[in-house]
Amino acid sequence: MRSIGEMARDSGLTVSTLRFYDGAGVLVPAWVDPVSGYRWYGPGQLEESRLLARLRRAGMPLADIRLLLAGWSSADTDLVRKLLEAHLRRLERGLSDARSEFSAVRALLECRENPMTALRTTTATAATATATVRLTVSAPDLAAALDAVRFAAGTDPDLPVLGGVLFDIEGDALRVVATDRYRMAVARAGTAGHEGPRVQVVVPSPLADAMRALLSDDAPVRLAVDGGRVTLEAGDRQTAGQCVDHDFPDYRRLVRLPAGRRALVDVAAFREALETGPVRAGEVREQDGVSCDLSVLKVTAEGGVTVCEDGDDDRHRVAVNREFLLHALAAAGARDRLVLEFGAPTAPLAIRRTDTEDTFSLLMPVRLED
Repeated sequence: MRSIGEMARDSGLTVSTLRFYDGAGVLVPAWVDPVSGYRWYGPGQLEESRLLARLRRAGMPLADIRLLLAGWSSADTDLVRKLLEAHLRRLERGLSDARSEFSAVRALLECRENPMTALRTTTATAATATATVRLTVSAPDLAAALDAVRFAAGTDPDLPVLGGVLFDIEGDALRVVATDRYRMAVARAGTAGHEGPRVQVVVPSPLADAMRALLSDDAPVRLAVDGGRVTLEAGDRQTAGQCVDHDFPDYRRLVRLPAGRRALVDVAAFREALETGPVRAGEVREQDGVSCDLSVLKVTAEGGVTVCEDGDDDRHRVAVNREFLLHALAAAGARDRLVLEFGAPTAPLAIRRTDTEDTFSLLMPVRLED
């Protein structure tokens, strides 16, 4: 028999979610202690709980899940297959309807903004495709920028634009940006030789890694964008490839955060506190289909940052994916101190450097069940 805490740990569901499914009659404990009210689950219910979690991620209604689990436990495979096929057909119809509605909304938006928007967009795209942009950039600066953002690039095959690094060229600056929806990293490198309009290309992560491998010297390197192809030349070495043919999210809008409370942390001590301190493993929600451990943080009265123990109900605490936070600290390089900026518990946590505002990381918070 498993307690509700053990069941949460082993299934990936939260304790409060298990209580909800009990009340909804979807996953009822094998036994409830009549004195304490503690819930206990039988050995076969672990498989059912994991199945339940998968079906909920797929968006199946609870009523159907209740029937499917009943068929699962009674080995009624025909019922299980029919319910799965029916839900798959619903998803396919919903996706088709959603695509039609999105197309209609885009058309309405273009007309609302300007009747000539579509024509001007087509013309600008054609001009960009034929123009060639060439500039030089410091190899150490570009290497540091790529190192600062690469950890945040996505790996979801259904979102290829997030599986790359944005190169945003404007004036004398090259900004590189990566995000997987749950974290974002931005860095800047100075450039020379570009005086034209703003140019944005999304470099696939493998190509960005190949570029990083060439940046071993201190000499400037040459970057060229020719339509959908980007090339980096370092001395007599070169790497090139096609850019991702999708628009990158408007990161400038996403990083406009209200001012929060800043705390200066000693990186080594803070990393040790994260690695050895308490985590919320029993009540972790899932991010992108992968369960994760949370570190719950708060700013102390002295202006430092502490990793909260279980039971700390400070309303200003912020929970983040611990692995993501450790990656962000590592991406900051060999720095003794960093600034953590806390907004509201639902606002991103910002990890900033003490020497520049141009390079930083953002981590989306995770809502705690309690």
